[in-house]
Amino acid sequence: MAKVFVIVEHNNGHVKKTTFELLGLSSSAGNETHAILLGDDVASLSRELAAYGAKKVYLAQDAMLKHYTAEAYVKVILEILKSELPDIVLAAHTSAGRDFMPHIAAQLGVGMASDCIELKFVNGKLSLRRTLFSGKASAEVEFIGSGPQLATIRPNVVRVPEPDFSKSVENIKISPKLANLKTKVIEIIKGSNSRPDVTEASIVISGGRSLKSAENFKILENLADAMGAAVGASRAAVDAGYRPHGDQIGQTGKVVSPNLYIACGISGSTQHLAGMRTSKIIVAINTDPQAPIFQVADYGVVCDLFTFVPFLTREFRRLKGD
Repeated sequence: MAKVFVIVEHNNGHVKKTTFELLGLSSSAGNETHAILLGDDVASLSRELAAYGAKKVYLAQDAMLKHYTAEAYVKVILEILKSELPDIVLAAHTSAGRDFMPHIAAQLGVGMASDCIELKFVNGKLSLRRTLFSGKASAEVEFIGSGPQLATIRPNVVRVPEPDFSKSVENIKISPKLANLKTKVIEIIKGSNSRPDVTEASIVISGGRSLKSAENFKILENLADAMGAAVGASRAAVDAGYRPHGDQIGQTGKVVSPNLYIACGISGSTQHLAGMRTSKIIVAINTDPQAPIFQVADYGVVCDLFTFVPFLTREFRRLKGD
């Protein structure tokens, strides 16, 4: 049995699903599983963390932790890890996780495995699998030497367990020492998008340059709203100015692993496949039957997306009774 710490990610008073995935995986393997929760006025989230497997919650609350900065997170997390000496530290492979985890690994002088798609616990050690060569191959990773084993896990590759709200949790309050920080969040400007983030969504609908304009992405947004999906884009669409960079999926964008990925007008370049190849089911819609995307698709539709996607939208709305 290993002593496992999971770094909690939360936003607007809600714990992200990726945290529940990691807590459930560790606790179901019989590990001593604890959570590290940083923020401002976030103590109420502890009960939910317990329901998914956390026995203890190391709670650090401070106004300087209200918004994420790598400097503040690393400083507090290092203090906890050096005091509690866990065997394993896990975080989701999100924009935040892949920012602060390398800092922690470097300062502890230990190795880290990033963007892992499989995770097993073997005799108190981590056994991991991560992709290589833009997703064309994968490698098993194990740790050697002493010190905690650090890893970031790709969202959606682990099933979220059923919560048990009868479980209790021990809150261990940490008094963070955050004087003389060099970075500070001045302002956060939120977009108007109410859809889920592409990295956490169970369904992702992406469009390529074939949509021809930013306005035409409304076709995909209508389908996404009917299905409860997120909207992504290829690099070509982002470079053309059709979507913001935050929606880009691929080697130089975000990596996703949803239950369903619908590629609309995307040819399937190596760069794009690297960001979505591990999706559970891939549906491709393209007028070119020779497009590389069909080589990885589970279902292919050779059709004009401007005809087929509105048809799908109408059918989903009909099924939902809208």
